[in-house]
Amino acid sequence: MPPPPDAERSTRPELGRPSTVDPAGSRARRVAGTSARAAKRAASGTARVTRAGAGRLHRAAEAKGAGQTGLSRLIELNAFSAFADGLVMVALAGTLFFSVPSDDARGNLALYLALTMAPFAVVAPLIGPFLDRYAHGRRWAMGVTAATRGFLAWVAADAVLDEGLWLYPAALGILVGQKAYAVTRAAAVPRLLPEGITLVAANSRLQLAATFGTAVGAPIGLALAQIGDDWPLRAAFLAYIGTTVFAVLLTKKVDSEAAAAREQQLKMKKAGRRFRVGGKVVRALRGNVGLRFFSGFLTMFFAFALREEPVGGLNGMVLLGVVAAAAWVGSAGGTSLGALARSRSPDATIITLGIVATAVAVTTAIWWNLITVMLAGLMAGFGQQLGRLSLDAIIQRDVPDRTRSNAFARSETSLQLSWVLGGGVGIMLPLVPALGMGVTAAFVALTLFWAVQVKPQSVQEQHGPPYPPPATPPQPQPQPRQGDD
Repeated sequence: MPPPPDAERSTRPELGRPSTVDPAGSRARRVAGTSARAAKRAASGTARVTRAGAGRLHRAAEAKGAGQTGLSRLIELNAFSAFADGLVMVALAGTLFFSVPSDDARGNLALYLALTMAPFAVVAPLIGPFLDRYAHGRRWAMGVTAATRGFLAWVAADAVLDEGLWLYPAALGILVGQKAYAVTRAAAVPRLLPEGITLVAANSRLQLAATFGTAVGAPIGLALAQIGDDWPLRAAFLAYIGTTVFAVLLTKKVDSEAAAAREQQLKMKKAGRRFRVGGKVVRALRGNVGLRFFSGFLTMFFAFALREEPVGGLNGMVLLGVVAAAAWVGSAGGTSLGALARSRSPDATIITLGIVATAVAVTTAIWWNLITVMLAGLMAGFGQQLGRLSLDAIIQRDVPDRTRSNAFARSETSLQLSWVLGGGVGIMLPLVPALGMGVTAAFVALTLFWAVQVKPQSVQEQHGPPYPPPATPPQPQPQPRQGDD
């Protein structure tokens, strides 16, 4: 039996009048629906931008013959690895440093620097010779470094949830894995270099791909961190697994010939010679020590000095963002300039960068203002990036394939120790801008003077070949023909 009209009318809201039934629930549903639609649009937009960027990266990677030699696949692998590293960077930055008060963050930074610095003095003599010994398996070496980083990312994710002590060792292991991957990748570049592309330009392409990967991975890591502190690390685990597969599927040209690699290692062992590089490599490395110290010092010193001595009437956190943006622009500028470089002699570039960094540090020490602070951040990113690309090109040019991984391992260790030393000085010094910038200017100037003392000679010019040359078999003498006297 249908209800009477009056009863039906009493249970329904009249048209034109707001409903009084659960207004809070209705608002919550509307807000949730709007948020879901906004998140969906944001995710869709991010996916479109990522696909467009990936397409451009693929086209740029294959330009100028890189697709035929296999260099394009290495460039894409570098982007994938940097994407995973970007997820880890966001997770560790939010967990170790920025989620605690300033004083605690300073202590955490000092502990992290100490953990980073200590093992490299031991690892340096081991990673390079090991990778050179198995240079015929570089693809698998890169895959192993990615798989190891994935495992440690999962361990770090569990440590974040449990607040366990394994977070620091896992973070350190991921850093070592990143360096081992970088060493192996850099040693493989000359084997894939197309005609008409300089080593600096090839290294710049690799770095541009890494910048793209980090630029995609960092925002995704930030979004995942809103769900849980361990989510970026779980996502990094999956990304590292993909990187492992991608590395194993690289072209076989990445690997040295197994027989030749074993023969060269045996000859070096029999010769009993110590590992040496030429004067050009030593000069470039010493010049980069100052540039890397400059970058590490500014990273740590500015993180605290700008809070105590703000400039331009801006808040300390805003200033940090401005300086970080300037450093990023400088790094991108150094990479882009390297990609456009036509010169095949990057040696003078490192010396010039050291001179400019010293001048910038002196200027900032005298005039502490917004312009000089931004200029210092810009130079820190630009000098570190372009100097590193030039050093890599010199090693790839002057060091033979049989010892190239060892050279890169030692250079990576030296540069990391320089960055850590600069960061440690930046943490320990009083937060007086003139004192801090004066100290870093003096250090960069000293390393520059130290670098130019080296004569740019090759290993053969200094000490002869690193091992005895192979004996040439006797050539058969031509037999006289019948009838000849």
